[in-house]
Amino acid sequence: MSRKICFLGDVIDFGNGKKRPKSEGDYPIYGGNGILGYTDETNYDGETIIIGRVGAYCGSVYYENEPIWISDNALSAKPKKFNITKYLYYFLVNLQLNQFAEGSSHPLVTQTLLNSIEIEISDDVNEQKAIASVLTSLEDKIDLLHRKNITLEAMAVVLFRQWFVEKEDESWESIKIKNFDAFVTDYVANGSFASLAANVKYKDEPDYAILIRLTDFNNNFKNGFVYVDEHAYNFLEKSKLICGEVIISNVGAYSGTVFRCPQLDKPMTLGPNSIVIKSKHNHFFYLYFKSIKGKYFLDGIISGSAQPKFNKTAFKDLEISYPNLDYLKDFESIVQPFFSKIDSNSLQIRTLENLRDTLLPKLISGEVRVTL
Repeated sequence: MSRKICFLGDVIDFGNGKKRPKSEGDYPIYGGNGILGYTDETNYDGETIIIGRVGAYCGSVYYENEPIWISDNALSAKPKKFNITKYLYYFLVNLQLNQFAEGSSHPLVTQTLLNSIEIEISDDVNEQKAIASVLTSLEDKIDLLHRKNITLEAMAVVLFRQWFVEKEDESWESIKIKNFDAFVTDYVANGSFASLAANVKYKDEPDYAILIRLTDFNNNFKNGFVYVDEHAYNFLEKSKLICGEVIISNVGAYSGTVFRCPQLDKPMTLGPNSIVIKSKHNHFFYLYFKSIKGKYFLDGIISGSAQPKFNKTAFKDLEISYPNLDYLKDFESIVQPFFSKIDSNSLQIRTLENLRDTLLPKLISGEVRVTL
C-alpha cells in the first residue's frame, strides 16, 4: 500500500459552474442539491464530480459519467494525473467537505479553500481502482433494489387503478372511514405524546423500540433512529407498528403526505404529528390515499398556511367507495406479494447501505485493504 500526504489541489482540478440555462433538453443540470432540471446544453463531459458550493448543501458530492451542466451554485472536480475519478468521489464523500466550509449563516466552499485542504491519500492506481470497484458494486446493488421497488409499487398502482378506478360503479357502497369497523383493526390519531412528556425521554442510543418519525421517511431512514424504552412502547399500545401500516402526516409542510411503515429489525411505535390506519386491507388504503382521488380528499381537509393541518374528524368522515369486502380481500391477495418483496428488498438495501458506510472510511484510510 502506497500513501502520500499532499493537498487536495495536488490530485484534483476544480472548476466553476455557470448560470443555469433557460433551455430544456435531456442533459441533467446539477446544483448543490443534485439534479435541478434538464437542458440541451452542457459544460462538462465524461466522468465528473460535482460539489455543492454554497448554502445548506454546501460540500455535498455527486458523480456523473455523462454530459452535464453544472450550475453556478456548484463546483466541478476532475482528477489530475493517474488518479481514478470514482475513487476520488468516494474520497471526497468520506472527507465530508461541509466541515471545511467558511461562514455560518451562509456556508461556502471555494476552489481556493478546497485546494488548500491537506490530505493523506493512496497514490497506487490499482488500489484506487479496487476501492472504487468494491464501493461501486455495493451502490449498484442498492440502486438496482431501489429501482425494483419503484417498479413493484408502480405495478400495484396500475392494479389499483384497474380494480378501483376503471371498474368503479355507481352501485358500489360508500362508507365513512370511521365505519370500516368490519375490517379496520385500529385507528389512531397520534398527537404530541403530552401524557408521556414528563416521564419518557427519547434516546439517541439503541433502546427497546424505534420511534418512527416523519423525518425518518423523508430521509429514507438514513440518519439514525430515536428510541423509546419498553415502558413507553407498551404504554403507547395503539401506536405500535409491525409493517405495512398506512401513516399520514397531519400537520406541517408534509401535511397529507402518505407513507407506508417499513419492516425493521426492532419493535416500532409511531411518533407525533401523524395518524396511522391499521387494517386487514393496508395496501388498499395506502394505494387509495396515494391516488389522485385520495390526495384530492386529503387536500380538501387541510387548512392553515403558516402551519398546515388536516382535520382528523373530517378525515374519519371521508367516504370511500368499494363493491364488497370479498373484492377488497381478492385485491389484497394479488398485491400482497409485491409489497412483501418491497419489504425484503428494503431490508437488503439497509444492510448494504450499512456495509457501504462501514467500509467507506476503512477503505479510504487504508485500515482495510483490497486488491484487483
